[in-house]
Order: sequence, then C-alpha cells, then structure tokens
Amino acid sequence: MKLSEAITLKIFKICDEKNISVNKLASLSCLTQSTVQNLISGKSKNPKLLTIIHICEGLEIPLKDFFNDMIFEDIERED
Repeated sequence: MKLSEAITLKIFKICDEKNISVNKLASLSCLTQSTVQNLISGKSKNPKLLTIIHICEGLEIPLKDFFNDMIFEDIERED
C-alpha cells in the first residue's frame, strides 16, 4: 500500500470512530477543505508532515498514535 492510501484510510477510520465528517475535520484542523480533500482523494501524493500534525491536533490525538497502526507497516515508496 502506498503512504497516501494508508493516510487516507487512517483519516477515514478516525473520522468514523469520532463520528465526524471530513469537512468537520478540516475545520477542527484549521485546514482548508481543499487541502483535506486533496489528501483523502489521493491528489496529494506526498502529504506534508505539518498537514498530518494539524489533523492530529484537530482530532486531539498524538502524532505517534496516528502512525501506530498496522496500515503503515508495509508502505510502498512513492518516488
């Protein structure tokens, strides 16, 4: 699985657990809807760590918890 795909799956998983929409996530994370949409649609192939940090802050989870998931164990490089 590619990193961008894994990040998308993780975002959807957390949003589902917290019962929030992607638009609400953008608002909570102080990101534009287009930034979050590009991330989850796969348009953003190499998301910035700062974007992920904003998402974690919006979701009120530590960055290490975001990446502490089996989804991230076998990541393919996206060079």
